[in-house]
Amino acid sequence: MKPDPSLNVLGTALTTCSTDPMTGFFRNGACDTCAQDQGSHTVCAVMTAEFLAFSKYVGNDLSTPRPEFGFAGLKPGDGWCICASRFLQAHEEGCAPQVSLDATHQRALDIVQLEVLKQHAI
Repeated sequence: MKPDPSLNVLGTALTTCSTDPMTGFFRNGACDTCAQDQGSHTVCAVMTAEFLAFSKYVGNDLSTPRPEFGFAGLKPGDGWCICASRFLQAHEEGCAPQVSLDATHQRALDIVQLEVLKQHAI
């Protein structure tokens, strides 16, 4: 898998989203993406209790530990690369997490408008 260029939504170098917990489609700490990333895990979000509950409700439980996959579960304050479409859905439902624009990959703009991301910027 060849990653797309590591550029953020502001057109500059993509920064790290989180290394503790380790996130990203490539598990390199950044919201890098490629053609094989069908979910577009490109939005660097800071978890909130509200967003974690919403994500669990819509079928993606990010808070429950899954040791068999080396996943400790997320808690409020953790950074995590989420799917751009899930972010947009949370925005439309009024429970979007905060976003690190520097660490959000430019491919997120294929799904979410920059103005929407900026509304939730850290």
